[in-house]
Amino acid sequence: MDRERRRVAREEERRRVSRSRRRALLIVAAIVAVVAGGVVAVYFTPLLTVRSIEVDGNVSVSTEEITSELAIPMGERLVHVDTGSAAQRVAGIPALASARVQRMYPSTVRVTVVERVAVVFVDEPDGTHLLDDEAVDFAVAPPPPGTVRLVTDTPGVGDPATESALAVLNSLPEPLRGMVGELRASSISDVSLLLLDGRTLVWGNRDNSERKSAVALALLSQPGQILDVSSPDLPTTK
Repeated sequence: MDRERRRVAREEERRRVSRSRRRALLIVAAIVAVVAGGVVAVYFTPLLTVRSIEVDGNVSVSTEEITSELAIPMGERLVHVDTGSAAQRVAGIPALASARVQRMYPSTVRVTVVERVAVVFVDEPDGTHLLDDEAVDFAVAPPPPGTVRLVTDTPGVGDPATESALAVLNSLPEPLRGMVGELRASSISDVSLLLLDGRTLVWGNRDNSERKSAVALALLSQPGQILDVSSPDLPTTK
């Protein structure tokens, strides 16, 4: 009798295991079907194609110029959009500092850009060139209000005098920066600021800018056309 009960128990266990395996196989098959259906939907359904392009962050650069460089046709399957390459193309626009391209399912490509901001301008034979705080020459256009004229021998990226001058300008506190009309640099250690009232502020190199700014603001109340803070512990006026 015990032997028969054991045999029946083993048979019942085999049936239970078999049922569990069939259920597991059905679950796996259902998952595969769902995944396969998703793949088919992503790659083949017209609902997941590019039907709109959104551009954010642009002010001076037109949306038309950005979408032209984006070069993503309407109707292209969204999953096929190479966002990295598209972002590189858009970032190639000189007036843009950066660009990001995203797929926004089900049917949108979003482009987010950051434009360069002119901090200085340079007068050249072909017009007024605008440079940002990294010395990138990105446009030939009238300078926006508050932009400072830069005078150096070879203005632009990689020029030590330009970089030193921009470092000085960027270090100035707002009250002093608002007085600057022209920035001159013949070398990294010979930076001068021509103020809007006609006075010249001799700055020297980019070091100790915080101390130089404090001394310069104090000297502005003193008489003299040339204020020299290149040695901030021994400032002079004349």
